[in-house]
Amino acid sequence: MIEVYPFAGYKVAVLGLGKSGLATARALTESGAEVWGWDDNEDARARAREAGVEPVDLHAADLRELTTLVISPGIPHTHPAPHPVAAKAKDAGLELICDVELLARCQREAAYIGVTGTNGKSTTTALIGHILDVAKRPVQVGGNIGTPALTLEPLGPLGSFVLEMSSYQLELVPTIVFDAAVLLNISPDHLDRHGGMDGYVAAKRTIFRRQTTPRFAVVGIDDDVCAGIYADLVRAGDQIAIPISGSGGVQGGIYAQRGGLWDARGGEPTRIVSLADCPALPGAHNAQNAAAAAAVALQIGIDAPTIAAALKSFPGLAHRQERVLAKDGVVFVNDSKATNADAAARALGCYENIRWIAGGRAKEGGIETLRPYFPRVAKAYLIGESADDFARTLQGVPHAVCGTLERAVEAAWTDARAAGGGVVLLAPACASWDQFKSFEHRGDAFRALASRLAGDGGSRA
Repeated sequence: MIEVYPFAGYKVAVLGLGKSGLATARALTESGAEVWGWDDNEDARARAREAGVEPVDLHAADLRELTTLVISPGIPHTHPAPHPVAAKAKDAGLELICDVELLARCQREAAYIGVTGTNGKSTTTALIGHILDVAKRPVQVGGNIGTPALTLEPLGPLGSFVLEMSSYQLELVPTIVFDAAVLLNISPDHLDRHGGMDGYVAAKRTIFRRQTTPRFAVVGIDDDVCAGIYADLVRAGDQIAIPISGSGGVQGGIYAQRGGLWDARGGEPTRIVSLADCPALPGAHNAQNAAAAAAVALQIGIDAPTIAAALKSFPGLAHRQERVLAKDGVVFVNDSKATNADAAARALGCYENIRWIAGGRAKEGGIETLRPYFPRVAKAYLIGESADDFARTLQGVPHAVCGTLERAVEAAWTDARAAGGGVVLLAPACASWDQFKSFEHRGDAFRALASRLAGDGGSRA
């Protein structure tokens, strides 16, 4: 755990006592701070008490005694309306930060590698960490990927913190400067939390804030928004800017083309690895993730053979096109992390003859943008709040409103076996909160159902 020494002997408020918030409260307490921790959820407060953090009602407390509110990134502090405690803290002149900011203030000697984007953040973050580990570089991986920043191990000047950064977190890290900053892609997401698309893009761009050479930016140029951001960075000339692509050649950057990953930073392209030899990285979106990770690794001095070995041995992540098992010609793929249409498109583009399980709490726009992928769908099995709306969009595509994940998996398995095989793909294009605690909970349920139905004699795919 990270020692948060700047707050020793001081009072500090923590709003939100979930996984990262409770880790923050404990780290501060163990560092000698007086923690005023609060969560509006009674169960979360009970868990905090069990962990030795006695809640203080921040709605009633006089916050003028403090200087800092550490707020869990999922709690709104601007749009669509600020949480009452966040508004009260701002009125009292407190700074609002998240746990990553505390890490940066307390571990100043280490390097910081930040990864953001609408999709692919977790895979790219884990992949960079895996490459550094294979290269025997001291590394810790955390942030939005699921490991709270203050639970990481301290690192010295030769170490690197590789951090997945959500748009929410990027709004709450006023002093961090990333030595390497990665922006993969941008498509509409979380617009209510940022007051629209302009606010969302602005939050993502802050990952490059205050970078100067030799610090560097790695930017995916496969979408127009990010291509424009890359052009802006080049014009400003503050840091080194490296373009990447998962779908074609790019001068002066790293890209995927003709089944390989290529390095064109020095002029004549050289091949890093054949992507066919990287089984955990299927599809153009994962080619972009691999290009981003390779760009970071090359820029910090890791050689191409080591990067190739790491890409080949990367095990992949749970809930991101996780091949669960195969039986009777049917492959189960868990892509529960596909919580929006753009993410689901990346999965749908990787397979044919798909038994597609979709639905949940829909994001703005639903699945209308996925029409080009409908010919790949043998049948859709719809669950959750969005099932009826998705059914209307899927007119002309075989589909069934199943309601629950259990009924959907059972129906997809039965139909796929009867048809002689196919891919049962959970790519919901929705948030999970209508029926599950998280996308991880949803993916775990899918994995358990697949194992129960097909696991006896099935092979891990």
